[in-house]
Amino acid sequence: MYGNRSKGVRNRITEILGSQYPILLGAMRLISLGEMAAAVSMHGGFGQIAASGLTSDRLRYEICRARELSSAPIGINIPVYRPNAFEALEIAIEEGIRTITTSAGDPRKLIQRIKEAGLRVLHKCSTVEMGKRAEEAGVDGVIASGAEAGGHVGRDEITTLALVPQMVDVLKIPVVAAGGVGDGRGLLAVMALGAEGVEVGTRFLATKECLIPEIHKQHILSAKSDGTLIVGRRALPMRVLKNKGPERIRAMEEKGATKEEINALADQMYCHDDPDNSLMPAGQIAGMIEEVLGIKEVIQSMFHEAKTLSKNVSDFFKEEW
Repeated sequence: MYGNRSKGVRNRITEILGSQYPILLGAMRLISLGEMAAAVSMHGGFGQIAASGLTSDRLRYEICRARELSSAPIGINIPVYRPNAFEALEIAIEEGIRTITTSAGDPRKLIQRIKEAGLRVLHKCSTVEMGKRAEEAGVDGVIASGAEAGGHVGRDEITTLALVPQMVDVLKIPVVAAGGVGDGRGLLAVMALGAEGVEVGTRFLATKECLIPEIHKQHILSAKSDGTLIVGRRALPMRVLKNKGPERIRAMEEKGATKEEINALADQMYCHDDPDNSLMPAGQIAGMIEEVLGIKEVIQSMFHEAKTLSKNVSDFFKEEW
């Protein structure tokens, strides 16, 4: 079992998560599994397992696998709209998970059972109105997800830079920023906007511990600033790396395919072995990732860079002109 460092920071988000740093592993279907969650948690972040796409037995296995590797707290992400949402919640309760995240739906569907079981919950939102409804429902915090993020994004495509401060201005509960954060600069920026934590997906894809195919990692490393696009706007919008796969989805949309047909093809192509026709989720920060690192290095460098930059910025504003 991996050990855990004692150092860390304390704010409302780390109190909810039980982690040393307010850095969450983004919930990526069939990617954010037990080993990756454990690696993030054991180095001070908050690893979570994506319940989407997992059978009940597989979800229990991934939880057990994470706990074999680390004693640090882990979480589970539950998309509310998925048919297995209530079942996944019961598994989280039975397995002693203390904090979960929810997404893609109305948290009120699950909130009564969540509160009965004494769990803490963060709900992912892509608009201020969604954040207000989540707060009214009784969640402990929200994850403000901007359109820069990889994977599924909000239909309104509001950027993180615009969404976070608006969310912070109207909510009393803490806000976590997601989308467009991959290093200490991004961490410091969203903290300056009022966020109390970050959820990171794409930067963790390009790590040694991530089990995605090597070609997926190489596509991230070679991506430019315009290396991603959003597909499935008529179904479930998803930001992915550019290749022939997204072109097939867009062609279907132009021909008037139904939402169900588009989602079915997207499921078939999601992280497929064929690099030319696979849908490979990644956020716009892919254009700034230049090397595959270890998860420990990603977390530590992100926090230490933000700390150094915060001093530089503070020193700048001490100057009087």
